[in-house]
Amino acid sequence: MQIGRKIKRLRLKKGLTQEELGERTDVTKGYISQLERELTSPSIETLFALLEVLGTTPKEFFEDQKKNLKIVYTPADQTTYINDELKYKIRWLVPRSNENEMEPVHITFSHNGEFKQFEPSLAETFIYILSGKVEIEIGNHTYKAIAGDSVYYEASDKHRISNSNEGPSEFILIATESYL
Repeated sequence: MQIGRKIKRLRLKKGLTQEELGERTDVTKGYISQLERELTSPSIETLFALLEVLGTTPKEFFEDQKKNLKIVYTPADQTTYINDELKYKIRWLVPRSNENEMEPVHITFSHNGEFKQFEPSLAETFIYILSGKVEIEIGNHTYKAIAGDSVYYEASDKHRISNSNEGPSEFILIATESYL
């Protein structure tokens, strides 16, 4: 097992620098660097301190993640929610995706369908229009996208997505943090 590589992956996922991780665990940035490059091994005490700061347990850290990693998700794995009031249907394509860095969903708007207005966040959002036409409001700007168009934006301003088609519209949306 490559302990240093796993620590580096967890550190990056947490958005910490080597220096920040070192400060929180009373070791130097240089030590973290050597550890991540597999040039040294941590003591049990240091490892446990690192894992605590990185938000994991020794059991989770040493589990064989490939054994539990699911790659293909079928429609039976997916969850659907229908909002009759706002006239949309959302299908989460990956179970528990809100725990991941990306959250892919398939959305279908009925005529006049829309999402609620979202507050600014750190999310980055990608949308691919499968059919119909949607309107994306970001701050004081409005954009229209039709079937085949891609949309990408940082959600640093209030934003809303709505159907601007006479019939239904369908799209795939992927956000980089819990968005929905």
